[in-house]
Amino acid sequence: MNSKILVVDDEQTILDSVTDILEDEGFQVITALNGKSCLQLMGEDMPDLVLLDIWMQGMDGLEVLKRIKQEWSFIPVVIMSGHGTIETAVKATKLGAFDFVEKPLSYDPLVLTIQNALKYRDLQEENVLLRAKTQPSRELTGESEPMKRLKEQIAIVAPTDAWVLIQGDNGTGKELVAQTIHRMSKRSSKPMMEVNCAAIPEDLIESELFGHEKGAFTGATSMKRGKFDLANGGTLFLDEIGDMSLKTQAKILRILQEQRFERVGGSKTIKVDVRIIAATNKDLEDEIKKGTFREDLYFRLNVIPIEVPSLKERKDDIPLLVDEFLAEFAGRGPTGPKKTITPRAIEAFKAYDWPGNVRELRNMIERLVILSRRSEIDIGDLPPTLTKTIQSDRGTTPSGSIEEAPCFSCGDFRRARALFEKQYLEKKLAEHHGNIKKTAEAIGIERRHLHRKIKALGLEP
Repeated sequence: MNSKILVVDDEQTILDSVTDILEDEGFQVITALNGKSCLQLMGEDMPDLVLLDIWMQGMDGLEVLKRIKQEWSFIPVVIMSGHGTIETAVKATKLGAFDFVEKPLSYDPLVLTIQNALKYRDLQEENVLLRAKTQPSRELTGESEPMKRLKEQIAIVAPTDAWVLIQGDNGTGKELVAQTIHRMSKRSSKPMMEVNCAAIPEDLIESELFGHEKGAFTGATSMKRGKFDLANGGTLFLDEIGDMSLKTQAKILRILQEQRFERVGGSKTIKVDVRIIAATNKDLEDEIKKGTFREDLYFRLNVIPIEVPSLKERKDDIPLLVDEFLAEFAGRGPTGPKKTITPRAIEAFKAYDWPGNVRELRNMIERLVILSRRSEIDIGDLPPTLTKTIQSDRGTTPSGSIEEAPCFSCGDFRRARALFEKQYLEKKLAEHHGNIKKTAEAIGIERRHLHRKIKALGLEP
């Protein structure tokens, strides 16, 4: 699409002649006869560049320039004047003008200045994307069968424009899956904008998604572009989509279908081209039954469903993840260089169910690296939550004693662990009078995971 130029001058003849020049060069041109009209057009029909006269009746060009840079700093402004002075040019440059051209305007210098300004803007955007790309990007770590299937799914769906719904418990890496899909897609040269639907207050989420006009509500002191607008040509990642209110779900459904929206407080329709990747830790089909999630939105988002496995489903990947996190946190502990972890400690890690998934494992490794005073992390360095699920052959380690878990006979580990889990959950459920939500919060696991555990252990009332 050809760049759009807003020309501002209080002489109609100047507007007409500049419009002819620029349209001959293939630009789209919109015009304004004064500063007030210019600022109004900026909010309604966002240009790629402003060509601004400095001497105008009412609000002069320097004041208009100042306003533009306060509210739309990313838009280049070229100042033009028939009474150019060094002092004026310096002042305009300090206020943020890209360049200064004198009247009467010469065809070639004017076009060249505009082209240079647009190239400069494009370079700024490319630099932002380049900086994002050069940031170390985490890879999906794991060679277990569940991870192999996940990577195969991503490799198939990423090059397409299909929308994706990522489901999985907290801490499994849903955001990393979304980033991997975007990085492997045809849209990777464009931005991926992320919105955490659970973290934004309901009364602000529309502004976050669609943007707002100046004065749309208290505190809206300038126009703001929304994430839909900023993601144009790229990907919009809607994290924790299950926590979005029904009111916002209804509005977003229409926009997803039409790829058109208006900013909050605005009337101009903005058309975008974005790929949607959504993620949730909730069972959306259950949420539909409860009446808290729209069925039509679910079917719109759920084009390609991807389930991210929990860590307890891919325990063979724990050694690889531990090595990755040990390298990440190398040097943070008192011993300096990268630490190692013993096979017995790894076995304790593999025996634990990790209700917080990969995030919990990462946090645990960071804690051990920082607190452990030796270069080798052994089973005695682990907290009771990990050591209570595994027995050493002698009941102790060189680092200290281990509380023995219940055991019926040598090797009957699974039965002992199941008994412990059942007794522990019975006690916690009793403490919270059978309230699943409060019990899950108290022991630090997802409610959905607790439901499954209660069912598996036969604790259902």
